[in-house]
Amino acid sequence: MTRTDLLANASAARGRTVLISGASIAGPALAYWLNRYGFAVTVVERAGTVRDGGYPIDVRGTALDVVRRMGILPRLREAHIDLRRLTFLDEDGAEVASVDPHAVTGGVAGRDLEVRRGALAGAIHEAVRDEVELLFGDSIDTLDQHRHGVDVTFRGGASRTFDLVLGADGLHSHTRELLFGPEERFHRYLGYCFAGFTLRNTFGLVRETTMWNAPGRAAVLYAVGDDDDVHGFLNFARPQPPIDVFRDPEAQRELVAAVFDGAGWEVPGMLAALRDADDLFFDVVSQIRMPRWSSGRVALVGDAAYAPSFLTGQGSSLALVGAYMLAGSLAAERDHSAGFAAYERDTRAFVTLNQDQAGKGEAALFPTTARALERRNTMLRGLGSTPLPAEGRPAHSALVLPEFRPPA
Repeated sequence: MTRTDLLANASAARGRTVLISGASIAGPALAYWLNRYGFAVTVVERAGTVRDGGYPIDVRGTALDVVRRMGILPRLREAHIDLRRLTFLDEDGAEVASVDPHAVTGGVAGRDLEVRRGALAGAIHEAVRDEVELLFGDSIDTLDQHRHGVDVTFRGGASRTFDLVLGADGLHSHTRELLFGPEERFHRYLGYCFAGFTLRNTFGLVRETTMWNAPGRAAVLYAVGDDDDVHGFLNFARPQPPIDVFRDPEAQRELVAAVFDGAGWEVPGMLAALRDADDLFFDVVSQIRMPRWSSGRVALVGDAAYAPSFLTGQGSSLALVGAYMLAGSLAAERDHSAGFAAYERDTRAFVTLNQDQAGKGEAALFPTTARALERRNTMLRGLGSTPLPAEGRPAHSALVLPEFRPPA
């Protein structure tokens, strides 16, 4: 059977066509489950292809059950990074503590996963690429809802009508802006900015992370294997987000260089690499908090609806769980309004609990005062004698996935 036949049969089976905006994690996962339930699915993605590589991300708790049900858990196990050591340095570059990463993240050794973002995206993409329509190199321009559907115009010039539109287009979601208004209404700034980039591994690091801290500043070298490259991160506190540099990479470089001027350890070399990096990613540490995730025939999922920030380590996990819950809720209800309501009712508590982890765990790794930094260092020195968590943080597994059954 051809893909066209599959799409035709799906449309006939359910009578509902769905456009998903975004093909990172939440979008393809949502496409997978909706296709399983018989929806005719189209995914549109601004990038020209699935992004490979990328920074490491975590899959924990309830999200592990999602990838297990998708059949991609064995592949992700093979891609598991298995970070073995997390070393903290003081402002002079002296070692404060060296601990098992799970002691800090609340993860469970041997069960939770850490993989490159591209490994997770690639695994989901392979599971859906022959089952749904994929439109790369395009994006939504306008949405016009009416009684019988949503009229969509694409940046490429095409126009189509869908029964539902689902935004999975990330923290700075264009779908959310079209539907609910400017990002500022829902953006919760957490007081930090960061710059991420790749540089040569001249440090002898293998499957480990080294973090240098000064009050309000942190420099991180992250080696996911024994590769020639490492991921570099420069994180710093700032009372207000630097809105004036968001669209200017050179201004971003200048800001980071000014903040870290005079810093010791390997920071000068990191700043030099930052100036030449062609993969610089600069953003603020923030969350998206919304009173509702849907309006009419359009709904949001993943970071577009409830970005938790990297301080929680739960962004990808919430995307996977949210996709499962949204698709199942739509399949279990004859009316999309009831499906959207069920999705929010059954998922919001889990989302909020995980968003509230910001300020705990990883967030405590970036103190802004000398006193807070010393308290953190004292805590880290005691972790070496603390047993690793047997079950992980309760928030990670706070939702038990339901079994959705479409109505007869």
